[in-house]
Amino acid sequence: MNQQASTRDKDWKKRIILFLTSQTVSLLGSSLTQYAIIWYVTLTTSSGLMLTISTLVTFIPQVLISLFAGVWADRYNRKHLIICADALVALSTLGLAFSFFVGYRELWIIFLVSAIRSVGTGIQTPTVNALIPQITPKSMLMRVTGFNGSLQNMTMIVAPAVSGALLATVSVESTFFIDVVTAIIGISLLSILKIPPHKRAESAKDTGTVSDLKTGILYAYRHSFIKVLLVFYALLMFLVTPTAFLTPLLIARTFGGEVWYLTANEVIYSVGAMIGGLVIAAWGGFKSRVTTIMVFSTLCGVFCLGLGLSPVFPVFLGFMLFVGLTVPFITAPITVLLQERVEEAMQGRVFSLVQIMAATAFPIGMTVFGPLADMVDVRLIIIATGILTALCGFIVYHNKILRSQEN
Repeated sequence: MNQQASTRDKDWKKRIILFLTSQTVSLLGSSLTQYAIIWYVTLTTSSGLMLTISTLVTFIPQVLISLFAGVWADRYNRKHLIICADALVALSTLGLAFSFFVGYRELWIIFLVSAIRSVGTGIQTPTVNALIPQITPKSMLMRVTGFNGSLQNMTMIVAPAVSGALLATVSVESTFFIDVVTAIIGISLLSILKIPPHKRAESAKDTGTVSDLKTGILYAYRHSFIKVLLVFYALLMFLVTPTAFLTPLLIARTFGGEVWYLTANEVIYSVGAMIGGLVIAAWGGFKSRVTTIMVFSTLCGVFCLGLGLSPVFPVFLGFMLFVGLTVPFITAPITVLLQERVEEAMQGRVFSLVQIMAATAFPIGMTVFGPLADMVDVRLIIIATGILTALCGFIVYHNKILRSQEN
């Protein structure tokens, strides 16, 4: 029996608000650190290769841990897993802060800590996505997912602004210490939240981890709708890699290397994504979620094309705003389609596959596009991938499996 909350459960709103608050506070600190690391590497090296290495160590550990994290999320208490993941990230960041404080700022230690933080993210992300439908009524999933996206993007508006201000006024390790404090707050809030273990976590563990892992992979592979949706998601993540990771390099090379340029780029994207999240939460998108994904994937590609063609920085920021606006209309329908279609006992493993798709697509993309950015104009890379992203929208719309099995 599915343990998802019912709209008749008067406490579900309180639980989801407290849960999302804990995750938002934790995300704020993590985002401050992530921006500080990216900008530190960008401004001290101005190297596409170094950005590629930074990206690889940020995402490859997620790939290695995510499959097992999905099994753990389906076998054990999800709240406890999230707390452990948050604690791991906070402790590694604390170590980095002390390293910088004593004057040891070698790139290798930044990359090492980024890898450890990636492990924590690889555990936390699929677990959070599996836990949300456990405490949210099915009819409210799109609204909660959209609202959660808006909270995350509101954090992304604050984080780069605060991170940029900190980098301009105080030492970088100050940002790292803030991450530790926000992690403690987030863990404390989550600790007082009462979430009963899901059904399988209460039962005897009569199968091994490898067996559970194999079952999850086969489940996704044999479910044609889920399989096609995951493949599309991976392709999309690969194509948006230049927009996600090379725009700081584009800005530094084309418009200037001032910190406020990088800050404005991140803030304006997050403003667009926050607005998009609020709209999708209120509207819900088109009746067909596949149509919603198609329309906004195409628009995202068109706006990415505009980024590469922008002659001046204000025009660039305008297109970045619209890129951000489209993203919730792609990610929220994909997430909700999976939350609705995947049975509760398989949620962790399927969302670990989603995490793996993204975590694999980004480093593969940076392996291709990062070194290429040292040989050709970054704008040409973003233009080409923008065109391909727009074409992906038409491909997903005309896919017979997605169209025939959506309803």
